[in-house]
Amino acid sequence: MHLQGHEAHEASETEVTLAVQSADPERHLRALRDWLAREDAFRGRLRLLDRPVRDGEMGGVLDVLAVSLGSGGAGALLVQALSAWLGQRGADVSVTVTAPDGREVTIDVRRTQDPLAVVREVERLTAPPRD
Repeated sequence: MHLQGHEAHEASETEVTLAVQSADPERHLRALRDWLAREDAFRGRLRLLDRPVRDGEMGGVLDVLAVSLGSGGAGALLVQALSAWLGQRGADVSVTVTAPDGREVTIDVRRTQDPLAVVREVERLTAPPRD
């Protein structure tokens, strides 16, 4: 496992994972991590996670980027940063955001044209599940 930062986080924080779908997902996942690390709100809250090594593979492959979201609008900031990042990448890249309970939403360049809809979906993911 690779760690981008390792600060203690409040128990009330939510950790979402981001998976990139593209022709070169590992390169794009690293680029996304670097992009998000520019935001003060995400410094020390990003972790690149390897998936287990499979038979015949030489080493681990980066699979997801874990993002710890605190309170204070970090979910909305994440959506804004994702929208800007995707807008610079082109139509061949999308990002799936997954909440700890397994709910997920996939964001691609076409959907960033309606950023309010994307914000609502990611905020729904970061909100506590309803009983």
